[in-house]
Amino acid sequence: MSDAEIEAATVGAPRQLNGPVRLVPYDPAWPGVFAAEAAGIHRRLAGLAHRLEHTGSTSVPGLTAKPIIDMLLVVPESADEASYVPALEPLGYRVVIREPDWHEHRVLRKTDPAPGVDGVNLHVLSAGSPEIRRVLGFRDRLRAHDAERDLYAETKRALAGRSWKYVQNYADAKSEVVEAILARALGD
Repeated sequence: MSDAEIEAATVGAPRQLNGPVRLVPYDPAWPGVFAAEAAGIHRRLAGLAHRLEHTGSTSVPGLTAKPIIDMLLVVPESADEASYVPALEPLGYRVVIREPDWHEHRVLRKTDPAPGVDGVNLHVLSAGSPEIRRVLGFRDRLRAHDAERDLYAETKRALAGRSWKYVQNYADAKSEVVEAILARALGD
């Protein structure tokens, strides 16, 4: 994404990193942090059909990661923020990214959910979005294939030490490897 695209998708001013990305070794506490956050979200969204998954690097045992829990929330219509955002705000979640032109993707962020965890990124997609299959396929491929996990970890380590204006720039730099792993995962 260009700086202009990052700025357009961000609610408020985007946080600049202007440095390297901090990666830490896998922490076996991460699934428990996910479970605690998920329990609160499930309670708050009890009246709304939804699905919640632990995604991203913290969901893959043995994978080095930024200490940020990525979660995928699937709701009937992610553009209908009124159906879920007010319920999640009391838990500390705030909308930080709104991408209406890309699967109506939203990201809500919570900071400092647990010791040693910098935050939670709650990605929201609409039921039926093809991106759900891609996100879960990537996660599942890394969980099931050590060589894929190791390839991804090497790529992350090689890129993390560079200086990045935005974390999104780092994420975009991993795209070639991510797409290759996804192609193998989904048989494309």
